[in-house]
Amino acid sequence: MFAVPDNTVAAPENPALRHPVRVALSYASDRDSWRHLLRYDPDERFAALVERTAEDEIWLLSWLPGQRTDLHDHGDTSGAFTVVSGRLTEVVARRGTLDVNELHVGQSRVFAPGYVHQISNVVPDPAVSIHVYRYGGRTMRYREDAARLAT
Repeated sequence: MFAVPDNTVAAPENPALRHPVRVALSYASDRDSWRHLLRYDPDERFAALVERTAEDEIWLLSWLPGQRTDLHDHGDTSGAFTVVSGRLTEVVARRGTLDVNELHVGQSRVFAPGYVHQISNVVPDPAVSIHVYRYGGRTMRYREDAARLAT
């Protein structure tokens, strides 16, 4: 153990320094901040902006069975997403391979420029996720050739 001087004051939390996963988890646990926005669209996955700050855009997405994104990256944007309910499957294209991640409630994934992935709901139940896009907004650049991008 070590001693902390009596006159030590903890620095206030700087929102700009909060990791995007912490932001996503915080919003995921605060359902009252987005419950009124939640919808399910049988034709396409639903997305609603929950909040925009100086650093982040926080989005709510719902996924009915079979709904998915195409393979994409987020341009120069970094961020994270957290599964709030249901289950999502993420396929990540990198270094000549496609990695598959099964994501359950409370699990998060981080992305940065150059991160190419696809997200889908392959189970029979709806899913909900919170996405945080830092410094660039909800940019999505769709990719057609996963093999070329994974090299």
